[in-house]
Order: sequence, then structure tokens, then C-alpha cells
Amino acid sequence: MSFPLIPELPKPQYVMSQEGFRIATYTWGDEDAPVVLAVHGFASSCRDNWVSTGWVSALVRAGFRVLGIDQRGHGQSEKPHEAEDYTMSAFVADIEAILDTYMIDPVLYLGYSLGARVGWHLASERPLRVERAVLGGIPDGRPLGRLDLEQARAYLDDGTPVADPATQNYVRLAERVPDNDLNALVALAGGMRFGDEDPDMGNPPQQPVLVAAGTKDSIFEQSKQLASHLPAGRFIEVPGRHHFNAPGARQFKQAGIEFL
Repeated sequence: MSFPLIPELPKPQYVMSQEGFRIATYTWGDEDAPVVLAVHGFASSCRDNWVSTGWVSALVRAGFRVLGIDQRGHGQSEKPHEAEDYTMSAFVADIEAILDTYMIDPVLYLGYSLGARVGWHLASERPLRVERAVLGGIPDGRPLGRLDLEQARAYLDDGTPVADPATQNYVRLAERVPDNDLNALVALAGGMRFGDEDPDMGNPPQQPVLVAAGTKDSIFEQSKQLASHLPAGRFIEVPGRHHFNAPGARQFKQAGIEFL
């Protein structure tokens, strides 16, 4: 079918979270086609992870409908500044609210980085809501646990240079997207410290799951280890890619779309 390689980002349709935050959603493709829910990573957006990298176009050309979202704190969604608003349970609840609003059950799930971890929790805790999933760059342990909150807050407060290399990478990632709100993203990193957010290896998703990671990603081995706990899981390597450029890899797109 004819569809632009990089489609326009349509005007967002907002879904209300359980706390009343507006969550931006976008759709492309035939309304009667199987739906792929595309959930981006930390400091990114639907446009950044899925539109500009060619995923949306490739999925629509393959016969899917794409439902993309900006997670809370990102893109055109609301960006609260309190860490308490960024627990994993809140992110999962947002996805459920979106699926309820669009009356989709179950869904094909596509997630990257933070979006992949949200997908892991959704698939394991709400198994009837996810048919199968592609999880790229999925972090182990607590998401954003490598970010030094004290240094990040000092940088925001008075411009104190960030010394920790991992935190430097997160700050650079956040600053490259003009509409990002650094205060919201630091609050998000703090919110990931609440609750029991580690993947439950005793209760992994039972659905078919494809895990992908770049061979130059610092979490490559950890992602591979997570995949080994999946009863219906597969793992693919994305050669020569690191965490921030793996979403655009042709091999990742081809394998992910074939799996879905």
C-alpha cells in the first residue's frame, strides 16, 4: 500500500489517566487492521522512537494499524514534576486506560527501553491484554537506576556539571529533544525508585515475546538474560547498535514486524 516513509504526526487524541493527566495518542492505518501499540522510551516520544525511525510506515505497509502514545512526562502528554506520579503501576494503568478507551483487547505490543519495561509488567500482570510483544532495549533492575539523581538535580538547579558518565548520557538524551521537560524527566527517574519495579523472574510474561538489544548497548547481556526467563521468548542481536540508535536499525524493524 502507498504510505509515506515518514508520515505526519497527527493531532493528538487525549486519553485521561486515572489521576486526570492527559496522555497523547496517535493512530495510523486501517481501523479494521490488527493494532500495534507503540510505546517509546525515556526522554523520547512517539515521533522520536517510532515515526522518525520508519517503524510506523513499515507497520502500516505490513497491514497493521498503529496506536502510538506519548507516555506521561513526554511529548505532548502532561508532564507532572512529582516523582510520585511516575511509578511503574501508573505507567501500566495509563496503557490500560488507552486500551479501554480505544476498546482494544488484546493488543500487539511494541516497546523500547522504558516502554519495553512497561510492556513486560503489563504482559505479566495483565496477561489477557497483550497477545504478543516486541521489547527492545529492555533494562534490567530498576529502570533509570543508573542515573545519579543528586547530580541531575544539581545540574537542573544551578548548572553544576554532571560527572557521572551514565547520568551525562541521560542528560544529553533528554536535552536533544527540544520539547523535553528536564524537571519532569528527573522526577520520572525518581519515581522509578518507588515500589517493587524489578522484573519478576518467577512470573515472566507467558505470551510470545521477542527481545532485541544492540550489541554495543551497555545492557545487552542483561537484556539477553531477561529473555532467557521467557517461556515463549526469543532474543535477537542488533549488530553494531547502542541503546540510543537501535530503534532505527533495519534488522530490528524487520524481525519485529515479522514477529508481530
